[in-house]
Amino acid sequence: GSAYIADENNHVIRKMTAAGTVTTFAGIARNGGSSDGTTTARFLFPKAVAADADGTVYVADTFNHTIRKITPAGQVSTLAGAPGSTGSTNGTGSAARFNMPQGIAVDKSGTIYVTELVNHTVRKITPAGVVTTLAGTAGVAGTIDGTGTAARFNGPTGIGVDSLGNVYVADTYNYTLRKITPAGVVSTLVGVAGTAGSTDGAGQSARLRNPNGVAVDSTGNIYLADGIDATIRKVTPAGYATNIAGLAGMRGTVDGVGADARLHTPFGIAVTTTGDLLISDVVAFVIRKAT
Repeated sequence: GSAYIADENNHVIRKMTAAGTVTTFAGIARNGGSSDGTTTARFLFPKAVAADADGTVYVADTFNHTIRKITPAGQVSTLAGAPGSTGSTNGTGSAARFNMPQGIAVDKSGTIYVTELVNHTVRKITPAGVVTTLAGTAGVAGTIDGTGTAARFNGPTGIGVDSLGNVYVADTYNYTLRKITPAGVVSTLVGVAGTAGSTDGAGQSARLRNPNGVAVDSTGNIYLADGIDATIRKVTPAGYATNIAGLAGMRGTVDGVGADARLHTPFGIAVTTTGDLLISDVVAFVIRKAT
C-alpha cells in the first residue's frame, strides 16, 4: 500500500504510506547527481517511478538519461544507460543510451517499459538490463500506427501496462492515447492526432488536450492525468473516454466529487491496491486522492 513519488525538483524519491506519512526513500533534497549507493545515491530531476510486486522501485532519472533501480532496503543502482550520455542505442546496462526518459512502468514479469520524450520512442528493458526499442524510431516524430519501428509517436510521456501485457502510452504532443500489444502492434485507442479537446466519447470521437500520467487498474481501465485541462480521464479497455474528476480548463485545489473538484496541473497518476487513484498535482505541490 505504499506509494513512491518522483520529487523532481528536489532530486529525490519519496515514500508515502497508506496513512499519508511521507519520508525520503532515496537521494538528498536539492543535491542533484548520479551516484549509486544508499546514503550516497543522487538523482537529477527524476520524472517518474514504478514499483514491481517485490517492492523494487524503478526510476526514470530524466536528466541523467538513465534508468535507476532501488531495492526495498534503499540500495540504488543504475540499471541501464550512462549518466550524461544521450542517445538511442540498444544494449545491456551501461551500453544502452536514452534521451530524456519520461515515463516508466513495470509488468507482472518484471519487464520495464520507458517512454522517451526526445527520441519519440518506447523502450523495453528486461530484469537483467537488456534494452530494446519496442515501438517508434529514434528522433522521428509522427502519428503512424504500425508495428515496432514502423510506428511513430510525438513526445510520449506517461505509460502503463495491463495484466495482459498491453502497454498504454500518453502520446502527449499528438493529443492521443496509444496502445501497444505484446507483439509491438501500435494503435490509437483514444483521440485524433493534432486535434486537442476535452470531449468524452469512444475512440476518435473523444478528445484529449495534454495527456501525461497513465495508470491501469486490475480490470483494464486506463486513467489519464490531463495537465492543461486539469482533469482526470477514464478510458475503458474498448476505448470509451469520460471525465471523472475536475472540469476542463478550471484550475484549483478544491476537494469534491467529480466535476465539482478542482485540480491545478495533474501530472502523475497511480492506482492503489484498493482501487483508489493517487494524483501528483505538480504546480500545487500536493498529492491528491480520488476514490
